Amino acid sequence: MTRLVLGSTSRYRAELLRRLTADFEQRAPGTDETLRPGETPAEGVLRLAAAKADAAAQGLPDALVIGSDQIAELDGRALGKPGSAEAARVQLAACAGREVCFHTALCLLDTRDGRRRTHVDVTRVWFRPLSGEEIARYVERERPLDCAGSFKCEGLGIALFERIENSDPTALVGLPLIALARLLREAGLALP
Repeated sequence: MTRLVLGSTSRYRAELLRRLTADFEQRAPGTDETLRPGETPAEGVLRLAAAKADAAAQGLPDALVIGSDQIAELDGRALGKPGSAEAARVQLAACAGREVCFHTALCLLDTRDGRRRTHVDVTRVWFRPLSGEEIARYVERERPLDCAGSFKCEGLGIALFERIENSDPTALVGLPLIALARLLREAGLALP
């Protein structure tokens, strides 16, 4: 039987994948997530998803390996994971009252034949105007330090928005399940 591998240690992606199947393993890809000079967020996200799938696939001759990455973009520049409460507050203040674009890429690598199936989902988020006090309360309460854009839309972060536009609500969390289910079916995995 073909193994299903999630090339990520993200608990958010693992929780999402469990909606489709519990029969998978996680492997840390250990991929440098830095964008290359001149690389746009839209270009970089697909390259990084493929790099994560490649890294996690090492030594697996009979596997479907999922690589995924997400990059938030504000005014043409990438917003990374804040890493600290102060950086999260600064990032959210920059996003307040603005539109932020989230690129979420998938790469499904079939190690049996080397075929790659890819998809990029684009989600547009309009933040409502936010006061410094609202931002500070949000960051203190939810601690979104490991999330691109400094929020968790599956939690209290939804209160920061005016609206969201996308074709897959799971993409903003980090793993577009509608596209992933299609790619897995194309690769021969029976879903549901």
